[in-house]
Amino acid sequence: MAHGDTTGPFEKTPGWLDWYDGPSKPQFQLPAGAVDAHCHVFGPGAEFPYAPQRKYTPCDASAEQLFALRDHLGFERNVIVQATCHGADNSAMVDALRRSEGRARGVATVRADVTEDELNELHESGVRGVRFNFVKRLVDAVPTESLATIVEKIAPLGWHVVIYFEADDLPDLYEFFSSIPTDVVVDHMGRPDVTKSPDGPEFELFLRFMRENPNVWTKVTCPERLSVAGPRALDGEQHAYQDVVPFAKRVVEEFPDRVLWGTDWPHPNLKDHMPDDGLLVDFIPQIATTPELQEKLLVTNPGRLYWPEGA
Repeated sequence: MAHGDTTGPFEKTPGWLDWYDGPSKPQFQLPAGAVDAHCHVFGPGAEFPYAPQRKYTPCDASAEQLFALRDHLGFERNVIVQATCHGADNSAMVDALRRSEGRARGVATVRADVTEDELNELHESGVRGVRFNFVKRLVDAVPTESLATIVEKIAPLGWHVVIYFEADDLPDLYEFFSSIPTDVVVDHMGRPDVTKSPDGPEFELFLRFMRENPNVWTKVTCPERLSVAGPRALDGEQHAYQDVVPFAKRVVEEFPDRVLWGTDWPHPNLKDHMPDDGLLVDFIPQIATTPELQEKLLVTNPGRLYWPEGA
């Protein structure tokens, strides 16, 4: 079976781009203990069926394939985030955690009626947060009502909330997001429009959101998702995705203790190209330019959030 096939009674979304199975070896050597703090597993569909209400059907991307990539790139640990194609059935993600031998933590999707026993079982498997998707093209309803109920249930476990939204939505959701009492992790810097200035009002609102809410962290991830310039080096530059660098670098330098980084493997819903994960790792020293910043981004910060007990 080719790596991009889908098993079970599933047919991939037409035009789906499969993950790249020949990633280069990064030139950047990751620090000891580095964490890929944003990645996913898909299925395999024959074992872990995709959700009936999903907005897309991906190719399979198994735990074994994720861990092989981890080792190839030089990471020691992963944070596996529940993918929307699996809905609130966290079975594939939890299976991956259990097979990681303590080297992975998880972020789950749960419903408002989740029970204490179910949360305790997720915690025991390695889950340390819940994700809420506010990207309107990926969800039927923005989950503002259920979030408060779920936060009340997860707070005793010390979990945090991951939120995924787009820059245009932040003005309307600013006060709501600021009211979340737990630690909050924003996916992909709130998806800024990188054709605009990193000093402009839109990105400034995101920076203000982080300044005013010291419980808010962000992932300086997915240059391949945010870039307009794309993966090719331009204008004499030797590195790809240069149009994203000023945004991510600014966040890392202003909030060095509240940033995370991850590959986003296997890169769901990309439309124009599939990145080389080795080149994504080589993006890191462009945005975290000193060994001290790299250590915080890749080791210290994810350790505090996902392995606070040090185990």
